[in-house]
Amino acid sequence: MSRPDIDYDTLSPDLGERVGANSPVAGKAGSDDSKGFLFGLVAMVLAALAMSISPSLVRLADVGPYASAFWRVFLALPILWVWMRYAEAAEPAAPRASFTMATILAGIAFTGDLFFWHIAILRTTIANATFFATMAPLWVVIFGWLLLRQRVSRATLVGLLVCLAGGTALVVQSLAFNPSRAVGDGLAVVTGAFFGLYFLAVGAARGGTNAARVTFELSVITSVLLFLVAIFFEPRILPQSASGWGVLLALGLISHAGGQGLVSVALGRLPTVFSSLVIFLETIAAAVFAWILFGENVTLIQALGGVIIIAGIWISRPRS
Repeated sequence: MSRPDIDYDTLSPDLGERVGANSPVAGKAGSDDSKGFLFGLVAMVLAALAMSISPSLVRLADVGPYASAFWRVFLALPILWVWMRYAEAAEPAAPRASFTMATILAGIAFTGDLFFWHIAILRTTIANATFFATMAPLWVVIFGWLLLRQRVSRATLVGLLVCLAGGTALVVQSLAFNPSRAVGDGLAVVTGAFFGLYFLAVGAARGGTNAARVTFELSVITSVLLFLVAIFFEPRILPQSASGWGVLLALGLISHAGGQGLVSVALGRLPTVFSSLVIFLETIAAAVFAWILFGENVTLIQALGGVIIIAGIWISRPRS
């Protein structure tokens, strides 16, 4: 009698205990999980770096904040469309659910994110705006519990608190109440709430399709909504110089196509809360860019805050 083939993928979760830690099956699964986690982590780190330049570019743009938000997304659409076509040609059998409810919600959430974010950048310091905006992990935990009844581990909560402490150190010199910055700080807090919703929505959307399609379709929705906002609020939408177009192209290709595309890639491989914590690295990089371009000096305390953020991310890393 021939030995029946066994489909290990359909067996119960305690398969690792029955086949043993040194089994080729367990080893291969662990290796694949480790590679997927590492790939997702690298993608999220690169996403944070790509998005960290956006506050400085918004300041340099020669159009208003809503116009720059629209061009940021719209100019990225051709690149995102090519990426989507290439990704789906490479894996024709992969699921490709189109314009799901989660993707639509991600597009709406990202519209809210950019609507408040670009105004906040002009109303407060770049360090403050970025810190409050990247408090998304706090909102991911809150909204995840309230809306989805998701719970997080103690290590994740500790890591979140450590990251918040590090971020506070980054902006401690400008946290004193300043009426001229109060509105900008408040808008940045609202930005963080929308960014948290965006993380949850993209994470849900990635369950039914690939990163390229999710990023392209949410960007279509966001660009349409931001175009309506820009038409209504902005006296002028078109940039007035070649350098102005260059700034907007950098926003579109680096911050949006690169940054948001890599976020979508990472959210298919990493837990949502941990992914949002890695985005705290954007605060560090944004402070460095603001120091180089606008003279917003980085002090020793701020540098220590950056080290604390990295420690918080390490503490919150998934253990399995």
